[in-house]
This record gives sequence, structure tokens and C-alpha cells, in this order.
Amino acid sequence: MKLSQRSGTVEQSHIRSMTRACNARNGINMAQGVCDLEVPRIVIEGAYAAMNAGVNIYTPTEGLPRLRNAIAAKMKRFYEVEIESEQVLVSDGATGAFYTACMALLNPGDEVILFEPYYGYHRSTLTSLGAVPTFVRLEAPEWNLDMDALEAVVTPKTRAMVICNPANPSGKVYTHEELEHIGAFAEKHDLIVFADEMYEHFLYGDAVHITALSVPSLKDRCVVLSGFSKVFSITGWRLGYAIAPVSVIEAMAQLNDLIYVCAPAPLQIGAAIGLEELGDEYYNELARLHEHKRDLFCGALRDAGLNPSIPNGAYYVMTDVSSVRGSDDFDKAMAILEKTGVASVPGRAFYHDDAGCNLVRFCYSKPLDVLEEAAKRIRKLR
Repeated sequence: MKLSQRSGTVEQSHIRSMTRACNARNGINMAQGVCDLEVPRIVIEGAYAAMNAGVNIYTPTEGLPRLRNAIAAKMKRFYEVEIESEQVLVSDGATGAFYTACMALLNPGDEVILFEPYYGYHRSTLTSLGAVPTFVRLEAPEWNLDMDALEAVVTPKTRAMVICNPANPSGKVYTHEELEHIGAFAEKHDLIVFADEMYEHFLYGDAVHITALSVPSLKDRCVVLSGFSKVFSITGWRLGYAIAPVSVIEAMAQLNDLIYVCAPAPLQIGAAIGLEELGDEYYNELARLHEHKRDLFCGALRDAGLNPSIPNGAYYVMTDVSSVRGSDDFDKAMAILEKTGVASVPGRAFYHDDAGCNLVRFCYSKPLDVLEEAAKRIRKLR
């Protein structure tokens, strides 16, 4: 049976391939971005109570009103941003929200700017829909925004750009000044900005999350994407959302209905209760715990003779592995796995060329005892 042309545009995820290699060796999987903290009890109990109460049928494709209202209230609570619940679409993960947003706003041949290192699913989604990614390089260790490089990549076909803030995989947290520059740039070239803010609560030191919706030049031209997979440790529940102008949400809803119908009904209630009832101490502890894990594992990487780019947010660390034997990033990632039993992701997963040939990404969101064991093993590389 002959496959479609589209099926050849998406290559196998290096994250999944390294996960399989890790599982085959019974190793410690620091490749996949799974947050292994305990799920908040009120989130689980809220979903269970909803099941028992009969919340088990289709919901509106935009999501249950209670969850949409809770998301709107969350934006006011954390960022002093006023939105209406009609500006919210709940989908099957932030990946689903991004997919329907791209379908609603992009046409085949449209160019979309990605910052490298990028999140691979962003690129794959764009290429599967016939959009054309273009790339602006951010350099380690600071990952500073280069506006001249951004201007240089624009063409008459450029339609949009994607920012990931805090960034997967670099851990970059965009400053208010950088977002204002991006907003002015988007206004100048009449661009849509897709702002993936999934890791908004994973912040370290003095880093502060600035939502794109709080920047006046971005407010009416951005689609903010986030979700509950990481913050509530429920990656398997597949609950994410988009915030955008109502006209965009209405277009996205038609496509969301076609592809996903709706997000899981009782799980939406669990997430809504989490937003409504978890206090600031929950989010503060989430950041504090991950900052401790970051410092623990980055210290081990340094002890092993590697060179990590210390992240300011999210829970990944891009690491220079030039000292590890191997012809490229894949060989080096496999050498680390074979010697230590710790899996990482080759740098090629985050670049369109060979810029990642001496880089790998580790995910340090692991139970503390597992992370301590991983740190012990990594030190064997010395």
C-alpha cells in the first residue's frame, strides 16, 4: 500500500528511539520529558468524583466551561491578564492545541520561524502540514536573542514564528525586553506568534515568566499554548489548551472537533479543581524542587568533564559532550548510555543541521533517589 507524501515528512522522534534503547538496557531514562512527581491528590480525586458523577460523555469541543473559566482565572491570578473563557480551547495536550492552531492559521508553503535549539514536535507539526520551517540560531550558554539574525531570515512568505518560553530544550526564559522586541518584529512583518508556555511554573533563581499575552504588541496576534502534563505530572492524561482571539478559537474548534472531538471529560474536571484549589505554595515548591534537581545533576555533569548550559527554566539541560568518544551526537549519546545506563537525546533532535553534533539533552525531572543514582552513574564518564 502506497503511503502519502505527508507520511514521509515526519521522522521518528529521537526521544522515543532513545527511550526504547534505554528500556532495552534497563537504564535510567533521562531522554523523555516525563515529570515523575506525584500527581496532586485533589486532581486525581476530582477526576474520579467526576467519573462517579457521570461526567463521562462528550464535552463541547472547546472544553468544559468550568475548565475554560479556571484557565481564564489562572491568567488573571498569575499574570494580571484579563481574558474571556471564550478565548480558551481545551485540546488533547498542548501538542493537539498547536496542531489545530497551525491548521486554522497556516497554509502550505507558509514559512514559520523556529529558534534553535527547537522542540522537535513544533518542526514536525509544521512540516506535516506543508508549512516551511526557517531557523534562527540561539547560541549556548546564554541563548541570547539576535534580532539581526531574526530580520535576516524574513521573506515575503514568512507567516509566523514559534517561541518556547521557558524553552525546551535550552531552558531559556525570555525577558520582557526580548518579548517586546519580538512583538515589535511581529507587528512590523504582520506575523502570528505561537507561544508555547508549557513550562511556565518551572523557573529558577531570579527568572520570571512573562506571558506573551501581557505584551501589548503580541496580545492580538499570539496563540498561547500550555497545559497540565508537566505542572500536575499527568502527561498521559493529554490535557492542554490554547488562548487566542475568539475568531481564531472558533476556527480551531471546528478542526479540534474533527480530529479529537474533545478532551477526556472527567479529566478536565480534575485539572479544573487543581487550578482552583492548589495554592501558591504548590507552584513555589515545584520550582524549588526542580532547581535543586538541576543543581544536583548539573554538578554531576561537570564532575564528569562535561559542559552543561545551566537552564533558567523548564527541566532540561543541553550539555556539550565533546569529551565523549564518538563520531557524532548519536554515537556520543549511545556511548553515554552504554557506559552509564543513562539515556539522553542526541542534539540533532533540536537542530536542522549538524550544529548539535557535540550536544545531548538530559531531562532531570526524576524522583530524587533516581536522579541521585543517575548522577552517580554519570560521574563514571570521568
